[in-house]
Amino acid sequence: MAGPPYRGLRRAMAVVLLVSALALTSGSSVAGTAASTPWRVLQMNLCNSGLAGCYTGRSVTRAAEVIRAETPDLVTLNEVCQDDVSPLERTLAEVRGGGTVVSAFKAAGDRRTGGAFRCRNGHPYGIALLAYVPDPYRGHAVHGGIYPAQDLTDPEERAWLCVSVTSVLHACTTHLAATSPSVALAQCGHLLGAAIPAMRVTAGHQPVVLSGDLNLRQGGSPDVRSCLAPGYLRADDGAVQHVVATTDFTVRSRRSIGMGTATDHPSFLVTLTLPLNQHRSPEGDRRF
Repeated sequence: MAGPPYRGLRRAMAVVLLVSALALTSGSSVAGTAASTPWRVLQMNLCNSGLAGCYTGRSVTRAAEVIRAETPDLVTLNEVCQDDVSPLERTLAEVRGGGTVVSAFKAAGDRRTGGAFRCRNGHPYGIALLAYVPDPYRGHAVHGGIYPAQDLTDPEERAWLCVSVTSVLHACTTHLAATSPSVALAQCGHLLGAAIPAMRVTAGHQPVVLSGDLNLRQGGSPDVRSCLAPGYLRADDGAVQHVVATTDFTVRSRRSIGMGTATDHPSFLVTLTLPLNQHRSPEGDRRF
């Protein structure tokens, strides 16, 4: 028969095992060492200028329905009017609850006027993003610009937009040239090779997510992969909408969401995960 010292050791071991099991099932810090933070990124091209043939006047309403159903962390919006942003920002704030929702808009340029390109309703036309920031919110900064490379046959001058959420990430969107693949490739290269690196120098070296309609495809000519530098991974919707992220992230899932006949692009939802306390070396372009 085991003596008192052995029985005491068995009891101590049992307590350790029980505490460990409770920690793993309760989501305490013991389990958190292997946990990851999900980021649900929702890309939308709403074709809402009122000028294009794909305009229906219903895409913003449909976008709000998708945001309510999917509760994303980041929403990137292409082909929107500036006045479309506020109602969608309110929708995201309502469905997320708590925390802070930040928004930003960048107008495309109009070569004919030297000012902002405008929707049929007179409001500036361009790109936007909405980002949900859980507490604590430490502030954000907005960056953006007009690309130096443009298709001179198209009066619309394409733009890029990023929001740097302090101590969280840099979130970006763009809508690249639709009329010239070579110009789209040059714009993509400028964004990933010059604009975003410069932003990370001034605003902090933290993870990057870029989501948008790049008007480039994998396997196309030119191939979208030719503009990606080492250190980025990518997911696409099988067409021209892409989510590009630094390899701090991994891609958990991707899914296209039908928009009915409200716009000519499906929405594209990608779930990224950011491992906690884990740093990954650059691995180049990977498609999920």
